[in-house]
Amino acid sequence: MDRIIARNQPYLLSLFRFVTGLLLFHYGVAKLFKFPPVEMFADVTPLSLWGVAGMFEFAAGGLLTIGLFTRPAAFILSGEMAFAYFIEHLPHSFFPVVNDGALAIVLCFGCLFLAAAGGGPISVDAMRR
Repeated sequence: MDRIIARNQPYLLSLFRFVTGLLLFHYGVAKLFKFPPVEMFADVTPLSLWGVAGMFEFAAGGLLTIGLFTRPAAFILSGEMAFAYFIEHLPHSFFPVVNDGALAIVLCFGCLFLAAAGGGPISVDAMRR
């Protein structure tokens, strides 16, 4: 079992990058284009704090999804998720299970990992090399 996972590790990295990018891209689309309609994002305007966050998630999440400029895009998104946690979640409670900040923490450290590891073999970055 370990050999199978080790042999496929680079491809799993690409899959992890794709799914992480798609999640962030999805949040950007919901904030900026109101699709799908989510009550929480109904009043987001482009130049509000949430709107700017949506722009980062839309643009850098799209780059992450296709694996283009993976390291800088992931680094920027990691910082954005850290800010999201400290600005939006931490003031409500110290505990992530209470303040609904677990996703922001996981995305922050997932993007930090991608900034260090790169996009994997199935990415535009790999094709450009």
